[in-house]
Amino acid sequence: MDKTNLSVVLHSQGDLRLEHRPIPEPGPNEVLLQMHSVGICGSDVHYWQHGRIGDFVVKKPMVLGHEAAGRVVKVGSAVTNLKPGDRVAVEPGVPRDTDEFFKSGRYNLSPTIFFCATPPDDGNLCRYYKHSANFCYKLPDNVTFEEGALIEPLSVGIHACRRAGVSLGSTVLICGAGPIGLVCLLVAKAMGASQVVITDLSSERLAMAKELGADFPQEVRREDTAEQLAKKVEELLGAQPHVTIECTGVQSSVQTAIYATRSGGVVVLVGMGAEMTTIPLLNAAVREVDIRGVFRYCNTWPMAIAMLASKKVNVKPLVTHRFPLEQAVQAFETTRQGLGVKVMLKCDENDQSP
Repeated sequence: MDKTNLSVVLHSQGDLRLEHRPIPEPGPNEVLLQMHSVGICGSDVHYWQHGRIGDFVVKKPMVLGHEAAGRVVKVGSAVTNLKPGDRVAVEPGVPRDTDEFFKSGRYNLSPTIFFCATPPDDGNLCRYYKHSANFCYKLPDNVTFEEGALIEPLSVGIHACRRAGVSLGSTVLICGAGPIGLVCLLVAKAMGASQVVITDLSSERLAMAKELGADFPQEVRREDTAEQLAKKVEELLGAQPHVTIECTGVQSSVQTAIYATRSGGVVVLVGMGAEMTTIPLLNAAVREVDIRGVFRYCNTWPMAIAMLASKKVNVKPLVTHRFPLEQAVQAFETTRQGLGVKVMLKCDENDQSP
């Protein structure tokens, strides 16, 4: 095993460094992982560029990364579910307390939850990382490390579609064709959505959405009003969608989501925008359009693994760029510029395969 642990560390706004840190020692219920593939998320880039997301502020150096898969190299004394050599996907949110949210199965809402790369908790963009064994899930042989890392964004799609009540025959509007919009598309289709409209400003992203199964990719022009766009969606589908999944956080897009959704339908807000957003609340109220929030995910890894292993969902096309861990700064720059879809960092010097 290496003696050093190369890690991608954010010191403060704009100050991203590669550093050698000590290799951690797993506690009784933890495993030490040799990281293999870690995706870069928009939130990682946001912390780098702005030093904060809402109330989460970077106050001390923090290892980035939370979309991860790796190999178990060491297990804690009380671990029974894993052994060295096991390939695992990492669920980054680990509850610290057995509180009401934990007990009710909605542990993502626990205020004291540990979450990789959310200040002050370190992430896993490094060579070696320790994590709760209960939140490491064994990957079947036919699921790659990169697919394992993509379970994290895929989980956002699963949780959003569950919250939306997507089912056989649903018609769905997805606002935004970035990585999260695309995983929502994949999951909605797998859950039985009959027709999906997806909107974006970028024709490249919409081309990817078409490849992944979108029925109606719809390019948005900045001058379009929310009502105009909602009307266009209705024309494409022949009726308003049952469900809208909003993945941008942009005010005009949230407005479109409400106007576009069928009366009695559901709008799910996944994208994070401004704290105060102006929306046509009365329109939603008098039409009984339910507006539901999404915060990360819970209880999604087993379903995601089953979806990938059965080939019901193919996330492989989402990875458009790969960099060795040593080129992390370049990888972050690629993501910041919005090039491609998902940038993957390869953390194992001796195995750079998918």
